[in-house]
Amino acid sequence: MKRCSPAFCALSLAMFAMRAHAHQAPDTARQAYEKGDYNQAISIWKEATAKDPDNGDIQLWLTKSHLEAKQYDEAVKSGEKAVSIDAKNSVYHQWLGEAYGQKADHASMLSAYPLARKTQKEFETAVQLDEHNYDAAQDLVEYDCTAPGMVGGGADKAQPLIQKLLTLDAAEGHFAAGVCKAVKKDLPAADIEYAKALEGKPKSADRVYDIGDYFVQRGQSDKLLEVAAQGEKLAPRDPRGKYYRALGWILEGEKHADTEKLLKEYLQEAPVRSTFPPAFHAHYWLGRFYESQNDPERAKNEYREALKLNPKFKRAQEALKQLGG
Repeated sequence: MKRCSPAFCALSLAMFAMRAHAHQAPDTARQAYEKGDYNQAISIWKEATAKDPDNGDIQLWLTKSHLEAKQYDEAVKSGEKAVSIDAKNSVYHQWLGEAYGQKADHASMLSAYPLARKTQKEFETAVQLDEHNYDAAQDLVEYDCTAPGMVGGGADKAQPLIQKLLTLDAAEGHFAAGVCKAVKKDLPAADIEYAKALEGKPKSADRVYDIGDYFVQRGQSDKLLEVAAQGEKLAPRDPRGKYYRALGWILEGEKHADTEKLLKEYLQEAPVRSTFPPAFHAHYWLGRFYESQNDPERAKNEYREALKLNPKFKRAQEALKQLGG
């Protein structure tokens, strides 16, 4: 077999190393993101975009990472860059809308109004580009049902999209309807819509656990156990299934031996991410569990841990006060 010259071999090895590094960088950045190390993910993605400035997916990951790191200005810049690279990409518009929305939530009233309009426009564009982008559709429904009329909101505006979603995917349609009913404080109607959404078996684990968040507020243990079962089937390694199953047992008064284990595993495994229940909630529910076990001292410790993470968490404040903590 003919051997390459030393110079050619060195060049080939260098090119191979560059290609390998190009593949490893996104993998390493995604791993950092999944672990909740958003600053590391941002650093890696920034290195990647310097070498590939016209890659919209890198800008998308930067947008997501900046949002989780609560760096809203940078998230907007990355989102705008992604859209400038590919203006026909529905997901890019969706996440630019998310960035505008998060920035609006943390801006002064004067700045928030134009940002809110931009948020709505990006969600609308995302849905127009891809009617099956259900995350964008849910974002738009939530905006219309919650935003005041002065920034283009209005529950009536959401109804045509809700009806369309019902024809495209019943679970998504009922979830969207439930969001609007809950905003209007029509909780019996919202209960029905969210239950129908769960019965429709959503295809996204995130959507299933969104439903779980609603039923936690409503204290419906049977629905939470169904949420856990569906979520675990869709994403077996997602620790949120453990969290909602444990809450279901606590709320139904079932002194299940695995409740403590599941909540502690959730605390160890769950990343700090906007789509995951925060750690202070898990500590609060551990406190509730210990109270049910007639162990007030351990309950107090968990409520204190919750308040260390979020001193303004009223449910933990009240629970601790009732125990004389």
